[in-house]
Amino acid sequence: MSRQILSLTIADLSAFAKSLREQITRLDEKPSHVDMLNMLARAAGFRNYQHLKAVTEEAPPADLIDLKLVEKVGRHFDADGVLLRWPSKNSLQPLCLWALWARMEPGRDYADRENTELLNAWASFGDHALLRRAMVDMGYVSRTPDGRTYRRIEQKPPAELSALLKRITPQPA
Repeated sequence: MSRQILSLTIADLSAFAKSLREQITRLDEKPSHVDMLNMLARAAGFRNYQHLKAVTEEAPPADLIDLKLVEKVGRHFDADGVLLRWPSKNSLQPLCLWALWARMEPGRDYADRENTELLNAWASFGDHALLRRAMVDMGYVSRTPDGRTYRRIEQKPPAELSALLKRITPQPA
């Protein structure tokens, strides 16, 4: 297995040490390598090691992000992050779907009715079937053969998604 170098900045070393000590004292036996990685990540304020990796992986350089695409797609969302209209340009549609994909919980099964309700809440133009079909066709979501259950397909999103989400996610007042 190749080693990945991760940078970990600890704001309060004392709190980090206390958290780590508390986690270790709850164990009945020596922690495994993976257990230690998870404990270190939790002590630093992350959910687990995978969360730490995801957050600390190097962001793509700004020059690799198509900011014009982000701006064009961002115009299709309102201030609350709701998709107002389906873009007529095929080049804008995938990033719109990625924004919806990002709102789905990883590893969770969604019943057809629940999926419909979410898509209607996330898009105001009233065509959940178009969105659902496009997400399945583009490989962002899987559907059982009977069409009753949907699940987000885990994959690496495009670099533009993080910039779009920053643009369309409502900021707390």
